[in-house]
Amino acid sequence: MTTIGILTGGGDVPGLNPCIKAVVMNALENGYRVIGIRRGWGGLLNYNMDEPSTHEYYVNELHEEQVRTIDRTGGTFLHTSRTNPQKVSVADAPDFLVNSKWGKPLKEEGKIDYTDYILHVLSHLGIDVLVPIGGDDTLSFAVRLHKEGFPVVAIPKTMDNDVFGTDYCIGFSTAVTRSVEFITNMRTSVGSHERIGVVELFGRNSGETSLITAHLAYVDRAIISEVPFDIGKLTDMLISDRRRNPSNYAIMTISEGATMIGGDVLETGEADAYGHRKLGGIGDQVAEEIKRRTTANTMYQQLGYLMRSGAPDSLDRMVAMSFGTLAVQLLRRKETGKMVALHGGKYTTVPVDMVLAGRKRVDVPAFYDIEFYRPKIRDFMGVPMFLS
Repeated sequence: MTTIGILTGGGDVPGLNPCIKAVVMNALENGYRVIGIRRGWGGLLNYNMDEPSTHEYYVNELHEEQVRTIDRTGGTFLHTSRTNPQKVSVADAPDFLVNSKWGKPLKEEGKIDYTDYILHVLSHLGIDVLVPIGGDDTLSFAVRLHKEGFPVVAIPKTMDNDVFGTDYCIGFSTAVTRSVEFITNMRTSVGSHERIGVVELFGRNSGETSLITAHLAYVDRAIISEVPFDIGKLTDMLISDRRRNPSNYAIMTISEGATMIGGDVLETGEADAYGHRKLGGIGDQVAEEIKRRTTANTMYQQLGYLMRSGAPDSLDRMVAMSFGTLAVQLLRRKETGKMVALHGGKYTTVPVDMVLAGRKRVDVPAFYDIEFYRPKIRDFMGVPMFLS
């Protein structure tokens, strides 16, 4: 009997639970056994063969009763983490692995590669193939396992829609839907107080959430991660937009990873396992600059985790279920080392190492007006549904 391991890593997004359910139900229908791994790669790293309590906590066999209702809620019932087993800091290494034979010290000071231990745990659990669901960070370790000879079938998810190799990632549609709804509602207060609204959206390196949300919500200006902006020019545009509006207000979106010309990305805190520090605050900085430069009052709103909360919309549910089903179909055909994907609106697959082959960003010349800081689709003929 083939045993499938399944885990979710990185940030949660709506659609993960329907995807997990689709994998489990299709796998069981085909006579496979499914092992759910809690807390992503962290579950395998912290699994201690000499401590029974970790067995029950991190690993559970999944049957229909465990997944029957999970698709009705957002997030991931397997839980998640931002663990990178091939680059673990000494402080984050489980006590039982510190000074063990499993760690390979890296040239980077204080970092240890525990890939061999992950492979040992997978063998110990009898897992034949792994289905990791995650963004480019999580899937980068799936690529490592693939290169080590372990069978994987990857499923892309990220609210930013920035996994290279696929037009679409689970979670993106719901994030945009939430953002459009919040902006539409926020117009009530921004308009009542005749202010300039600044809405900051998640988006580290890709500004697609800001771009598509701005396009659908008809905001006045949109700042994206890919294009540094002139704060003076932006301010003048927003003041003009406000003046032309009969309700005397203006509203804009901005990616959390956006930068002013000559400025840096705003980051705080310690870097995580993948070298990322926490982003956020550029929208607040813009709002304060607008107030400093004009007599206009502003209203700053950081949507943050609200974008990725709650149950998935219908599109994310459909893609999540389809990706999960396709993953099991690949396993039936013994096609591993692949990632399920969408290209041109059709389901397909790409080699899993495609995740590391490039960076997915907004096609600025095709979809963005650099001069006026707003979405501008040059020609819709032949354009993918989500402009990616």
